[in-house]
Amino acid sequence: IKSIDTYVDINTHPLMDGEEMIGAYSIFTDVTDVNVLHKEVKRISAVAEEYGKQVKAEKFIKKNNIIGESKIYLDCVNKALKVANTDMMVLLRGENGTGKEIIANVIQGHCARKDKPFITVNCSAIPESLIESELFGYEEGSFSGASKGGKMGKFELADGGTLFMDEIGDMPYPMQAKFLRVLQ
Repeated sequence: IKSIDTYVDINTHPLMDGEEMIGAYSIFTDVTDVNVLHKEVKRISAVAEEYGKQVKAEKFIKKNNIIGESKIYLDCVNKALKVANTDMMVLLRGENGTGKEIIANVIQGHCARKDKPFITVNCSAIPESLIESELFGYEEGSFSGASKGGKMGKFELADGGTLFMDEIGDMPYPMQAKFLRVLQ
């Protein structure tokens, strides 16, 4: 029970007269100090865990010659290492030059698919007329100039591995819609 910032532990016991209950008694123990200490231990544990994550991220950054020391960047690397242990699809957002590909490499390098292909596609560098055939591939004779034997698309090349698509927002909207359909 909490009353005026005081925590008490209540133990209630029956008073018996043979087989008949004739009343009850309770023992109240002030556990305010124990409760306050428990909250402090939880807070300190969370601080220590966060510090441990930052140290791990700093070691990783130094070991892999990655430039970046801000707390935000360390948090980002730490989250990348954490998500690498899952089989989730990851969306990395950020302005040009913020290191999205580095974070994608961190994730890929520490996940179960680390020995599988890592395919990078810069969507803004592919001409609009070629985006679909680059991403999804094509069969021989699909269009004039198609390679003999066809060509595998980036999705097929990355099968079982990681496909990092940069600058998706620079693709034409109809292509973005097809891309989202593939992700679904």
